[in-house]
Amino acid sequence: MPQPNRRLTSQTMAFVLAGGRGSRLKELTDTRAKPAVYFGGKTRIIDFALSNALNSGIRKMAIATQYKAHSLIRHIQRGWGFFRAERNEYLDILPASQQHDDENWYRGTADAVAQNIDIIDSYNVKYLIVLAGDHIYKMDYEVMLEQHVATGADVTIGCLTVPRAEATAFGVMQVDATGQITDFLEKPQQPPGIPGDPDHALASMGIYVFDWALLRDLLLKDAADPNSSRDFGHDIIPQVVKSGKAMAHRFAESCVKSGLETEPYWRDVGTIDAFWQANIDLTDFVPKLDLYDNQWPIWTYAEIVPPAKFIHDEDDRRGSAISSLVSGNCIVSGAEVRQSLLFTGVRAHSYSSLDGAVVLPYVQVGRHAELRRCVIDRGVQIPEGLVVGQDPAEDAKWFRVSEGGVVLITQAMLDKRAAAM
Repeated sequence: MPQPNRRLTSQTMAFVLAGGRGSRLKELTDTRAKPAVYFGGKTRIIDFALSNALNSGIRKMAIATQYKAHSLIRHIQRGWGFFRAERNEYLDILPASQQHDDENWYRGTADAVAQNIDIIDSYNVKYLIVLAGDHIYKMDYEVMLEQHVATGADVTIGCLTVPRAEATAFGVMQVDATGQITDFLEKPQQPPGIPGDPDHALASMGIYVFDWALLRDLLLKDAADPNSSRDFGHDIIPQVVKSGKAMAHRFAESCVKSGLETEPYWRDVGTIDAFWQANIDLTDFVPKLDLYDNQWPIWTYAEIVPPAKFIHDEDDRRGSAISSLVSGNCIVSGAEVRQSLLFTGVRAHSYSSLDGAVVLPYVQVGRHAELRRCVIDRGVQIPEGLVVGQDPAEDAKWFRVSEGGVVLITQAMLDKRAAAM
C-alpha cells in the first residue's frame, strides 16, 4: 500500500496576518495595507511570506485581511489563484467579518485566528504556522517545523539574532542553554543576552508554530477572558512561556541563501527610510537579498507586458540605466537612471534624471525632472522640470521628507503644489 505523505509541511496550514495598516509608511498605505505595498520591482511585500510557505511545501494557506484590503485581495486573486482543491491545495482570504456580534474588526492577532477556528478545523491540519505578512526574507519553514516536533514544544518562535543595543525595539526571548524560552519581554530597556553570546539577543520575528489542537484550546480560553488584548505577543505567548514549553528557533538555521548571500537577510520595511533602503539595496553589485535565486523563487502576479525599452543616443539625451532594476513595460526615453528601481510601466522622458529613486508602477516622469533619494507612489505624473532631493527645505513645503532625508511623492501632494503655484 502507498505510504501517506509524512512531510510536516503537508500537515500544516500557514496563517498569514495581513490586516495591518503600516501607518509608519505614511501616504504609501493611504489606499493599501502594508502587506500590499510594492517591493523589489514587481512583487508585493506579502509575496515573501506566501512564497516561503509555498517553497517550503505548504499547500494550505489562509490570509487574514482587514485595513484597506481591496488591493491586497485583488493581488492574491490575480497572482495566487493557482491552488487546486483537487490536489488538496487551498488559499482562503479571510476578511474581518466572521464574528456573530456587532464587532466585526479583528481585535488582535490572536483574535484573527480565533474568529476562523471553524475554517481551520475544516482542513484537518496538525500544525499551524502563524506568519506576519509584512516582512522581507527567505525562510524554509520545514526546518522550523522539524525542530518544533523534535523538541516536543508547545510553541516554537522564530527569532532573529540582533545586537543587544538594537533589541529594545523588539519582543525579546530570554532562553536557557537548550533554547527553551524562560521569559518573553516586550521592548525591554535592558534586553537579556544569549547564553554564551552576551552581546546579542534573540528578537521575535512574529513567526509561531503550534500544534493546532493546543492552539485551538488556548484561543478559546483567551476569547473567554475579558481582560485579554487578544494578541499573540501580549497574551498567548507569555501564557505558554509561563505554563508550557516554548522554544526559540534561530532564523540562521532556516534562512534560505543562494551562493551570493553571505548572511541571513530579514527586513521590516515599515518606515519610509527602511522601505527606500531595502529597495535601493537590491541595486548593489552583490545585493544582500538575492531575487535571482531560481531555487527559491518569489512568486507574484506577473502582468503580461512588453520588455523594457531604452531609446535616444545623444550626448545630453541618452536612455540609460546604471546599477538599476528596470521592470517590464518601462520606457527610458533619453533619461538617465542611476542606482534606482523602476517598477512596471514607468515612463522616464527626455533630459530627466533619476538617482536613488524608487518609482512605483505606471509613473510618468516629465522632461528635465531631476529626482534624487525619493519614493514615488503608483501612477504619479511628475511635471516637467520638477527638482526633488536637492533642497530639503523646499521639498518639505510640498512633500513628505523622512527622518533620513528620503522624499515621498504622491499625486495628491503634486496637485496641492500645482494649485498653490
